[in-house]
Amino acid sequence: MTAPAASALFLREAEVRRGIELLAFGHAALLRAGDELLAEQGLGRAHARALYFIARQPDLTVTQLLGFLGVTKQSLGRVLGELGERALVETRPGLQDRRQRLLQLTAAGQALEGELFERMRSKLAGAYASAGQGAVGGFWAVLDGLMSAEQKRLMASLD
Repeated sequence: MTAPAASALFLREAEVRRGIELLAFGHAALLRAGDELLAEQGLGRAHARALYFIARQPDLTVTQLLGFLGVTKQSLGRVLGELGERALVETRPGLQDRRQRLLQLTAAGQALEGELFERMRSKLAGAYASAGQGAVGGFWAVLDGLMSAEQKRLMASLD
């Protein structure tokens, strides 16, 4: 089924609502790619998000991870506690500031994160291939336009 073309009046309410709905349903579909694997591990999407960002930046501090995830300390503490109990994430003190907690994935954590990433990569790559290169660039530009300056700074720190 071919998606309807966007109206030239793309800022009308109907088009904005369609964009919101596409973003919501597309995001949910992308996340569902890893749900079965997470359920097998007794984990949820919050765990997957933490694993993802720790994999992207080993020695990430807890404070940095809080910024990436936008969750409370209490919520993150629960997630990190469960990941630690399952030997998926390990923490160690910072080099300059011993109060800092640096996060790294264990070998088991790397394997789980790698499988979760592969499932999402496959889903997203299929959608990208179907949409075409020009659409991918446009999609990225729209998402970039939605982000705050702080979110852009955080994303840039992952490069």
